[in-house]
Amino acid sequence: MNEQNREEKEQNKEEASAARRRKFQRTRLIPIWLRLLIVLVLMSVSLAAGLAIGYGVIGDGKPLDVFKRSTWQHIIDFVEKK
Repeated sequence: MNEQNREEKEQNKEEASAARRRKFQRTRLIPIWLRLLIVLVLMSVSLAAGLAIGYGVIGDGKPLDVFKRSTWQHIIDFVEKK
């Protein structure tokens, strides 16, 4: 009888543990691949905004000129002293 009670208690503990695991199982609202994509987009936007602000405000140029190829070619030529 005592052994039977122990088995029942152990079985109840296992069932409660399984129920607890099921209860706290969390579903993701935003999938991981979408999170990574969002982070990459935000980083790209931050980079573009930083370049435009840096070139336009600090560098006293037109902010949209930073996205032109000729601007970067001029910077590369300046650095390489051509």
